[in-house]
Order: sequence, then C-alpha cells, then structure tokens
Amino acid sequence: MRPLITLAGAATAAVAAAAALLFNGASTATAEDIPPVAVEDFAYPNADQIYADTGIRLTTGDGNILLADCGATGLIEVWARDRTEAFCFSVRGASGRVAMEVPAVYGIKGNDYKIVADMTVDGTETSYDIDPNSWTAVGESADPEGRDHTLVELRATK
Repeated sequence: MRPLITLAGAATAAVAAAAALLFNGASTATAEDIPPVAVEDFAYPNADQIYADTGIRLTTGDGNILLADCGATGLIEVWARDRTEAFCFSVRGASGRVAMEVPAVYGIKGNDYKIVADMTVDGTETSYDIDPNSWTAVGESADPEGRDHTLVELRATK
C-alpha cells in the first residue's frame, strides 16, 4: 500500500509542476489569436461553376457521392429529357448523399450500392429504389400521368 501512496503523491506533484510551468509566464490569448470556428454547411464544392459548365445544379452533400465523368464502371448514371447525354456519380465509403435540382429525369442506372432517388412533382416528393447495376424507370417514365419530375436527392448505402 505504501508504494501506491508514494506513486500517487509523485503524480500529483508532477501535474502541479506542469501546471506551474504552463501558467507562469504564459501569455493571455486575445480574440485575434484564436482561429475562427469552422462550420460545415455541406455545400457542394464548386457548385456554381459546375452549374455554369454542365447545367447540373448540385446543392449539398456529405462528400461521398461526387459528380464524375461517365464511362468508368461502378457509377450511378442519370438520364434527363433535356440533356443529350447522361451524367454520372461515383460513390465512396459505406454511405453517401447528394442533393440537387435536375428537372426532367426519367431513368437512373444503379451501381453496387442500394440507391434511393428522391424526386418532386407538383409539390409532392416520391422516392424510387434504384435497381443495382440495372436501369430503373423514374419520374415521368414511371408516372402514369407522365409528369415532369425533378431529381432532388440521391442516397447510397452498402
């Protein structure tokens, strides 16, 4: 029992000595010395430039679903009526999410992930489960009334 008390006393003395060194002679920080707090807003990087270049309006995401050049395997492929070619997304990690505003989407090809596409039409949101590695009719091609749907979000999970 004696060695434990001695060890505890030595530890207390060491902490006290470290505190004395830290606080004696340490200058006081001012507001200018403190870096700003970083707040993640999940805004999609370079969204304005992507919209200007491609017409695809990406708004937010968690960084795990990213716009990608089509052609590689394992991508999510999206087709919209007012576009002449598909646009694609890559997914990394166990899950991901990206929000956007892309009108007239009618077909999505999934990848190895479980993909859910949220779309809106006339103020109502509809979710579509996208078939893995296959084409799924969404929006106007799945709507009995053939209404123009806007793709607003893709979510992916392993």
